[in-house]
Amino acid sequence: METRLNLQPGQNGTKALVEKYGERLVCVRYRYDASTATRYKTVELIEETRPWHPAGSRESHLMERAADEPVLLRIGYDEKALRETVRQHGGRWRPEEKAWSSTYGVAKELGLIDRIVGDI
Repeated sequence: METRLNLQPGQNGTKALVEKYGERLVCVRYRYDASTATRYKTVELIEETRPWHPAGSRESHLMERAADEPVLLRIGYDEKALRETVRQHGGRWRPEEKAWSSTYGVAKELGLIDRIVGDI
């Protein structure tokens, strides 16, 4: 099957479908099947919409997490006082990741949310 035409909502050939589906309409495609000599008109619709933040994006770190969720924190070698504070709150150095492991609750309490570099 071959797609010959891909139309966006509002273009000629889509107006009746825009009236039918409204904002849910993404595109209209005309597909052709040479073996059966048939033309198909297909529509792509939005079924559901909800917020999503890709893993590793800044927004994903700002989303609320469980306080006991383990996280990795980046703390510089020269930040001795901060390293000691994290250690006193139960943090541990993880040489394989070159980062400190702690919990999200501790990171939030100490104001280190922006230093989260990953999950354990």
